[in-house]
Amino acid sequence: MGNLVGTPTTGRRRFTAEQMLFSLRRFLRRLRDMALSSEDASAAVSEDARRPWEPPFDASKPAPPISYPITELAALASRSYLSEASNFHLPFNRASTPLPSPGAPLPARRRVLVCHDMQGGYRDDAAPQGGTNPDAYALWHWHLMDVFVYFSHYLVTLPPPCWTNAAHLHGVKVLGTFITEWDKGAEICREMFATEDSAQMYAERLAELAAALGFDGWLINIEVKLNIQFIDNLKEFVNHLTKKMHAAVPGSLVIWYDAVTVNGELDWQDKLNKYNKPFFDLCDGLFVNYTWKEKYPQDSAAAAGDRKYDVYMGIDVFGRNTYGGGQWNTNVALDLLKKDDISTAMFAPGWIYETNQPPDFQSAQNRWWGLVEKSWGVLQSYPKELPFYSDFDQGHGYQVCYEGLRLSGDPWNNISCQSFQPMLKHTKDEVQLPVQTSIDFKDEQYNGGGCVTVKGSLKQNAIFSELLFNGGLSMEDGSVHLFYSVNADANCAVGLSLDLSSRNTGSTSILIADDIATFHRKKRNPMYSSYVQSDKVAPQAPDNQNWILYQATVRSSASYTLTGINIVCTLKTTGKINTEIEEDGSSEANGSRSLPYHASLGHVGIRSSNDETPFPPAKSWTTEGEHISWSKNLNTSKLLSLRISWKLNTSDQAPFMKYNIYVEKLTVDSSAKASRSYLGVASVEAFYVSNLQVPDEVTSLKFIIQACGRDGSRQELEKCPKLFLVPVDHYV
Repeated sequence: MGNLVGTPTTGRRRFTAEQMLFSLRRFLRRLRDMALSSEDASAAVSEDARRPWEPPFDASKPAPPISYPITELAALASRSYLSEASNFHLPFNRASTPLPSPGAPLPARRRVLVCHDMQGGYRDDAAPQGGTNPDAYALWHWHLMDVFVYFSHYLVTLPPPCWTNAAHLHGVKVLGTFITEWDKGAEICREMFATEDSAQMYAERLAELAAALGFDGWLINIEVKLNIQFIDNLKEFVNHLTKKMHAAVPGSLVIWYDAVTVNGELDWQDKLNKYNKPFFDLCDGLFVNYTWKEKYPQDSAAAAGDRKYDVYMGIDVFGRNTYGGGQWNTNVALDLLKKDDISTAMFAPGWIYETNQPPDFQSAQNRWWGLVEKSWGVLQSYPKELPFYSDFDQGHGYQVCYEGLRLSGDPWNNISCQSFQPMLKHTKDEVQLPVQTSIDFKDEQYNGGGCVTVKGSLKQNAIFSELLFNGGLSMEDGSVHLFYSVNADANCAVGLSLDLSSRNTGSTSILIADDIATFHRKKRNPMYSSYVQSDKVAPQAPDNQNWILYQATVRSSASYTLTGINIVCTLKTTGKINTEIEEDGSSEANGSRSLPYHASLGHVGIRSSNDETPFPPAKSWTTEGEHISWSKNLNTSKLLSLRISWKLNTSDQAPFMKYNIYVEKLTVDSSAKASRSYLGVASVEAFYVSNLQVPDEVTSLKFIIQACGRDGSRQELEKCPKLFLVPVDHYV
């Protein structure tokens, strides 16, 4: 997968020149693998080039947490990955964010599956607590997909929890990958499928892993030739895995990849037909190899019958023998599949990142996914439930802020920190708008590591509006409470508008702003049905001089559905504007003169109550420090490593989605203010502190675990659970 170029159309292998080239490439790769496996080659591999889980890696020893695959069949059989005694990293690799509707099936429409295969897998995303690369790869167009597959060429590819957390937040299912390939893969298959009991046992091991780690199923890629004697047990493996997955994780998926046929031949069919349908009939879908021809989607839909949406026609974004050429022409294949009304599986959209598409990753990624959206439209909607909160964090940045104050100035990446992503449209190829909306990482943020910034120029009588979220929230009778933060130039006004729809009364829109008069008096004002005044909120961080927090209350009716949240921008009026001008008026006197505009939106929150999340008091938690290790650093300091864990004493409250971790270094000088440092964020109830520098004058360390609510609120630091630790001079 990822380099398949054969296009067989029958069960008999047809050796075209193209396939001969492919066979040669397989042979050369085998020679390379053999060379790399020799002792001389291993000695030549630098320490930096070795993957973290390769020997001499010992998963049982305390270390900064990593995500890693299972590379040997014996390790899968032994359940060693799921034993905390043998896998120190296990607690950190459990996803913490559930799907919005756990157990719900995929929608009965054509779907998008995204298969992530980039640089061999497990790169910046392999650190569950995050890393230090502000330009790390990420996805944020979750509204354009239904299923996300984490792919690599290791035997069992377990999705790093950051991907599951971000995808689940947006309603996207996540699959791991089981793959066998080359001679070693054939040997593995012969062992796995030697008996029916063995096939069932390995299926159960895979189901256990998905259920324990919190993801939603598997892509199965048997990319080896098999003797016909193993096929019945291979089919039982697929059948048993599908049943066990459905029982363990309702709504889960098992997808079969189009490689080995029911005759045991490694013969990519490029369509659903009699050679791969027996596997399709036993699972939840087929990922069709990506070298299909124009009529193959229709053939596959006909073969699938009423399950045509379970057929995912592959598209290689790198463009290797894929219909339409992939890359910037990926939409050519998408348009055809849309016409044929069948699903798609887009392989390796990390092409944008790997090949450094100009002008920069953010712009190129938005442009590429803009082509996908233009072809297939939006597939996910949010908010669907309350509370709703987004600070537009993409999971990487150059600083971390809270309420406009900087907690850390260090560059970072952690996809688990993604909040709901705005659905900003890429429009530069179609029309040059007077202002551009983007995610800003380098200026000051309100919360997290990003904010929505609108920058350019506006005419004085113009109002600019852009959709942030495409909602599907059924409103209830009563009130909803909105909170948002703004950092704007003095002459720039910012508001929000809510799009509402009703079967009885049609569509309507409400504008929310602190300066309603400025918006209301504009001649080119969109037709808002009503206006709601927002009020300034006294900042909890008085040192914050730039961000202003607003709140507003909107009366709601159960007959309405919230379908959109928009940012609305205009210039404040410095004098009288002639509101009777014609729509195409152009003189400066009538208010059409363009002026600079620059404003940022820090966050948006919607709650059904005016109250924030109630947090349990510190006494409700049990905290523990484990695997404590001290070492000498310099003459005046020590280094500390330990695992901090915490747990609520009662089970009547679900764990929080994330926790901020701080440390205070206390000294004997009680008059000196303790220095507080932000260490990072935890997505589970554990955090590993690695090589924390502790000056010799420090007499005590106070670790603070700050719970974060789904509504964006955070527990007051004074009321948070804490762990105290006294430095020692005994070094391990």
